[in-house]
Amino acid sequence: MQIQINTGHNIEGGKMLSAHISEVVEDTLRHHSEQLTRVEVHLADENGPDSELNVIRCAMEGRLKRHQPLTVTCEAGSVHQAVDEAAEKLDRLVEHTLGRLHDEKIHRTDPPILNYPANGNV
Repeated sequence: MQIQINTGHNIEGGKMLSAHISEVVEDTLRHHSEQLTRVEVHLADENGPDSELNVIRCAMEGRLKRHQPLTVTCEAGSVHQAVDEAAEKLDRLVEHTLGRLHDEKIHRTDPPILNYPANGNV
């Protein structure tokens, strides 16, 4: 599972922040690492640097093999809290989606595919 981190220009932290985010994402989504090809993390300070009230927005996009990307967002008072909560949300969404896909596969009602000879004679 590849982890890509994008931060807004108002988010500081550099390599230490990237390492922390990678660790949180890896730990939280470890049991889905075989199904996830990539997780993108986007962080932004919604109120800007001059505001007294911090609102950090974390959006995470998980890309499952052979499936549309799954996206969650979370707003919190700190980067760490936003990342933790978004990772938990993504974990629940991946779990739900994989369960639904598994159930659909088991309960398919497609008619069986019949193998007819190539010349069309039955």
